[in-house]
Amino acid sequence: MSTPAGYDLIGDIHGHADELRALLSALGYEEADGVYEHSERQVVFLGDFIDRGPKIPEVLAIARSMVGSGKAIAVMGNHEFNALAFHTENPQAPGVSLRPRINKNIRQHAATISQLNDSELSDALKWFRTLPMWAEIQGPSGSICRAVHACWDESQMECISNAKQQYGGLNSDFLADATNKGSKLFQAVEIVLKGKEISLPEGYHYYDKEGHKRTEIRARWFERPSSGTQYQDYVLQADPIECAIEMDESALTSIEPYSPEAPPVLVGHYWLNADRPERLAPNVACIDYSVAKGGYLCAYRWDGENELQDEKFVWF
Repeated sequence: MSTPAGYDLIGDIHGHADELRALLSALGYEEADGVYEHSERQVVFLGDFIDRGPKIPEVLAIARSMVGSGKAIAVMGNHEFNALAFHTENPQAPGVSLRPRINKNIRQHAATISQLNDSELSDALKWFRTLPMWAEIQGPSGSICRAVHACWDESQMECISNAKQQYGGLNSDFLADATNKGSKLFQAVEIVLKGKEISLPEGYHYYDKEGHKRTEIRARWFERPSSGTQYQDYVLQADPIECAIEMDESALTSIEPYSPEAPPVLVGHYWLNADRPERLAPNVACIDYSVAKGGYLCAYRWDGENELQDEKFVWF
């Protein structure tokens, strides 16, 4: 395909193949020889293909066939990264996985393990290692759109790029460094694939959709909080919190926001909950609307615009 006339960015799928097929059809893609394609457009998948849903092998087959034939590009989600760490032995501790085999992590990954046999899982993991953690796509007019699973932060991306060069890709050494909570690479991967977080004041917490107690909120990294902003108003998540306390000085200054002058960026990850999707800022939009928790699968049709438009969301 020559430079596409436009791109269709699709958020977190989590094994929901029926919804993916329906969304691709709604976007005008047709299946030919096992590959969904469009004569003028290309898909950009924002990661999180696996876990939770009922048809993970089918989702992987659709996405991989499209990427392999040039009909789509894909970036890594935190669930693909988690899977790599879950199935990679710690070089410093033989027999121990880089992602601990604790109940929480096993439950999160259980659907994938149960639906893929050993050969299929090994093959999927090899594919995950090839996925970039972000992408810049160029429109026909020369305009730029950015795609990343959770947060665009160029300083953290530079750290990841340097580490990939140092270790020779997403191999065991890279993953060991990236899962070491004391390393700069750990922080970089956490921010790019999971977003920026701010600690709540002592004594405050909330429970996320999976029932886990949390003491940090996912932050609106594209906005600079002002003096007087309350913690409960600076969250980028569907999980409700009650913390009507003004953010302290360290929280106010801890995030350097995404520039409003920067190219538009599309993210997934945040499990948003709304009757209809809408942009978060003129140049920032999330297209994860919780398909794995009774929401809907969402896409954004980008045609070169610098300011994102609510009417260009498509969902099923």
